[in-house]
Amino acid sequence: MTPIKTIRGLLLTAAVVFSTALALATQYVVSGLHERSIREEAMRDAHTFSEMTFQSMFQLMRTGWTRTQLEEFIRAIERSVDKTKHQIAIYRAPRVTELFGEIRQREMDAAILEVIATGESRRVDDGPEVRFINPLRAEAECRQCHTNAKPGEVLGVIDVRQDIRPLLEAGKRQFMFAFAPVVPVAIVATLLMVVYIRRRLDKAIGGFAKNIRSISRLSDLKQIEKASLDFGFSEFSPVATEVKQLTERVRSVAVDKEMLEFEIRLLEKFILTSDVVKDWREYVNRLLIDIDGVMPAYALFSIFKTGDDIFDLEVFWRYTPSTESRQLFEETVRESLRRNPYFADGYAVRIEHNIADSSRNSPELVRSDIEVQTKSLLVEAPKIGGIVGIGMQAQAGADTTRWLVVESILSTLLNVVGSVKAIDKYTKDLEYYATRDPLTNLYNQRVFWELLDSEATRSGRHGYKFGLLMIDADNFKSVNDTYGHGFGDVFLQEVATTIRRAIREDDLLARYGGDEFVAILPETDLAGTIEVAQRIIDAVTSLAIETPDNTRVNGSLSVGMAVYPDHAIETKDLFLFADSMMYRAKADGKGRVAIPTEQDVVEVFRSLSEKSMLILAAVEARGVIPYYQPIIDPRTGKVEALEVLSRIRLDDGSILVADAFVAIAEKMGLMHKLDYILMERALEAAVAADYQGLLFLNMSPRALVLTDFVQETRRIAGASGFDPARIVFEITERETIKNMALLERFINTLRSEGFRLAIDDFGSGFSSFHYVKRFPIDFLKIEGDFIVGMKHNDKDRALVRSIVALARDLGIRTVAEYVEDAEVLDKVIDQSIDLAQGYHIQRPTPSIEQAIGIGS
Repeated sequence: MTPIKTIRGLLLTAAVVFSTALALATQYVVSGLHERSIREEAMRDAHTFSEMTFQSMFQLMRTGWTRTQLEEFIRAIERSVDKTKHQIAIYRAPRVTELFGEIRQREMDAAILEVIATGESRRVDDGPEVRFINPLRAEAECRQCHTNAKPGEVLGVIDVRQDIRPLLEAGKRQFMFAFAPVVPVAIVATLLMVVYIRRRLDKAIGGFAKNIRSISRLSDLKQIEKASLDFGFSEFSPVATEVKQLTERVRSVAVDKEMLEFEIRLLEKFILTSDVVKDWREYVNRLLIDIDGVMPAYALFSIFKTGDDIFDLEVFWRYTPSTESRQLFEETVRESLRRNPYFADGYAVRIEHNIADSSRNSPELVRSDIEVQTKSLLVEAPKIGGIVGIGMQAQAGADTTRWLVVESILSTLLNVVGSVKAIDKYTKDLEYYATRDPLTNLYNQRVFWELLDSEATRSGRHGYKFGLLMIDADNFKSVNDTYGHGFGDVFLQEVATTIRRAIREDDLLARYGGDEFVAILPETDLAGTIEVAQRIIDAVTSLAIETPDNTRVNGSLSVGMAVYPDHAIETKDLFLFADSMMYRAKADGKGRVAIPTEQDVVEVFRSLSEKSMLILAAVEARGVIPYYQPIIDPRTGKVEALEVLSRIRLDDGSILVADAFVAIAEKMGLMHKLDYILMERALEAAVAADYQGLLFLNMSPRALVLTDFVQETRRIAGASGFDPARIVFEITERETIKNMALLERFINTLRSEGFRLAIDDFGSGFSSFHYVKRFPIDFLKIEGDFIVGMKHNDKDRALVRSIVALARDLGIRTVAEYVEDAEVLDKVIDQSIDLAQGYHIQRPTPSIEQAIGIGS
């Protein structure tokens, strides 16, 4: 059906439909009322007939009539209404039949039986017939004849009926004739009203059209603002008001060049730089000042999720607010959060206020102004470390057009502030975990060595002794293999917490790696060290941790010790002595402390001396053996590089790994010679196998700063014919380089020779970031503990994600170490790390051909 498109057509149609409907409705209502009156009148007549008949019967019954008289009376009553609209029937009730027998009467229907049973009269008023049924109830004097009846019991029924169809049909005919002229009269009257309304509308719309046609340029819009728009009807006044408001908005948008320029300037400031990340709060303060320059604003705020149900609310004030204004603003933001379904289950908010310009005081705020003027955006389901929402609170009466621009800016600012705060948080996390173990929050290995050196210096200056404990968790590999890495992490956390509680507050505890811990006990002699060690063992032995299968695992430790200066003066010797004693405790049955004797001192240092002799022999006999571990593309499995690892073969044919001799070799000043031998043998094997990939070689910073290192590496590479561009030197932090300028010059010289550089164990020490900043780095090998921890730890995943993003922005490729199983490899792929190596891919092998073949 095609809709009516003109007001004239709509009004005409409405007039006809309304008039017809009105006439029909009137006829229906009046006809219904007439029918109701006929039925009421008929019912009153029936009731009257019933009462008259009852009174006549009652008077005759008093005379003591006979059965013949009764039957004659009934026939006479029925004959009296033969030629009328009424019918009368008299029925004898069962109680009378029992005493006097049956009489000739019509069969009782349900209505008659109901009246006899209830003793109540009944009106039947449906259909063409009106019916009144009246019960004849026994009275006291009736019992003279009806001896079996009780007063009030029904003795009979009088049924009076009237057919009202003739009356109803006659009434309908009368109403049809009476209402026939009403319809055309109503239609004519409505048409006249339509003509009148149409003329008034035409006049008003014509005037409005004239005003519209007069607009030929932007300045003419003022005519409509000043014109009196009257459409002739008060209902159209809102339309006139809206037209004027639309004109004002169009003018405002068209001429607000200042706001557009402001938006462009502001968007230019949304470029993130290192200065923005470093001073992000100052950055937001400056943005607030810029916004306030074009639209007066009180405050900006951002909400950031930092943990489960923990949020940071950062409020940025244009000027210094009063204490009351701060509290009021906080309450309003909290109420806004509570209305959001995401915060329905409760939350904790840490609030920090920042002031852009403290030279002036902010005006006092009123709750109604804050609630009305605050514009905000909330993220539906933010993740930990993500932005939740952002908002701005402007002064009342701010221009709506400017609000539109600011709201669009808020959307962009939501991402910018979220990114800046996230980078700020991750940077602080990186700084923190450069000194801490992510799993236990204890000091890491790098900080341990700094603390050990510092304590040795302090104790030597003041003549104090201090104890060193090397602590190893017994049977941890079995726990890990049986219950999984997740429970293994929980186990180590519980052990670390228990050890921390067992030592003094000023004792220094660190996680050295894996299941090994070290403790420095300042101002403690041998007896005190033994006491602390035994206390640690007792505390961990009483520890029982519930496993995933609801069993309990008890803790057990093996502890070795050393005391400065009784057992060694050099920190590395002291550590090696404690480490050897720890292995002695394990060999003696675990779960115990190995207390050193004078004989132990002799044996331990004899062992160290033997290793020194082995290193000297390896240098003399060129007995360093290169082992190769593939570095692959985790997505394709293709071998892109090999890491060369140093090994020494002993006289009995066994292999000594690098961890067993590197520290001693560096102390002896022979590590660089071992490195040269390793490099020569690795390059010779690579050329012989026609290997075309990269070779990663481990070089300590101490070796790198030797004066002849560049010349020697150039000579070795040139003699082998291996392209220097395919040699990658790994810089480690085993020894901290104090003179960064010297190291920078050396590395730049190394790069000028064509060699590449990688940072090993990136993230384990914060100096790694200085390396990235100052040196031309090609690869970042991410700290293996972070890689393994990605399986179960959100912080490790966040740290790895940040390192990958940093490397990608700097054009540096990333390498994942410690890829020990398929789950870790999947996480490496998920984080878009470029390369991977680890035992899951292949263990180190002395055969370069076997290492290369992993990708085939």
